[in-house]
Amino acid sequence: MAQIHPSSLVDPQAKLAENVVVGPFCTIGPHVEVGEGTTLQSHIVLTGHTKIGKNNKIYAFAAIGIDPQDKKYRGEETQLIIGDNNVIREHCTLSVGTVQDKGVTIVGNGNLLMANVHVAHDCVIGNDTIIANNVGFAGHVHVADDVIVGGQSGIHQFVKIGKGAMLSGGSMVRQDCIPYGMYQGYPASPFGINLEGMKRHGYSRAAMHAARESYKLIFREGKTAPEAVEAIKAYASTLEDEQAKKVCELMCEFTEQATRGLAR
Repeated sequence: MAQIHPSSLVDPQAKLAENVVVGPFCTIGPHVEVGEGTTLQSHIVLTGHTKIGKNNKIYAFAAIGIDPQDKKYRGEETQLIIGDNNVIREHCTLSVGTVQDKGVTIVGNGNLLMANVHVAHDCVIGNDTIIANNVGFAGHVHVADDVIVGGQSGIHQFVKIGKGAMLSGGSMVRQDCIPYGMYQGYPASPFGINLEGMKRHGYSRAAMHAARESYKLIFREGKTAPEAVEAIKAYASTLEDEQAKKVCELMCEFTEQATRGLAR
């Protein structure tokens, strides 16, 4: 049985798994599902068509599954899906999706959302990200696995942030950020490869070298994006390390699919 503080209001239709803990003064709507072992600290609103996985920790005054901040929203039954083992700190706000996109906002597994993070409608956040205080994601943003976003940063709608990228605090991101890149500024621009992050995730020296070489081909040789992709593919064909080849493949795929252009 879930442990529900007597001061909380839980709709009878809400689905709470075993070992869910609902602290004082929480409100949970009828279309909410909460997985086993998840803890709600206090003064939390869970609403909308929201599904939350296992072993999440949600802190005071978070608002989860709220309506999108979008004038086009007309109350459609869109969703918010949150995975397992996430930490969502105080005053975070996460919206459901809109029918203008796929109708779902997604947060994966093992993420840390620090205080006052806003995840807007139709965002897709991957796994094992660290999102620092007061970061705002506009609608339709995609964030890949292992990304770190520094505090006070703002991410423009439809931006994509590649796997393992790191954004400095106060970054204003208007265009797509390549995998493993480091970015800072207003507007955010690249200043190298997140080698320390790659080391921590066990990448080989060859893979880190491949990331640096790809970075040079994209940003340092005056190439257009299609020219850089062809150069990276040619470079990858000379490699023997499989992890290095995969890094190059990811760089090419991301560059080819960048819808807002690359932040330069």
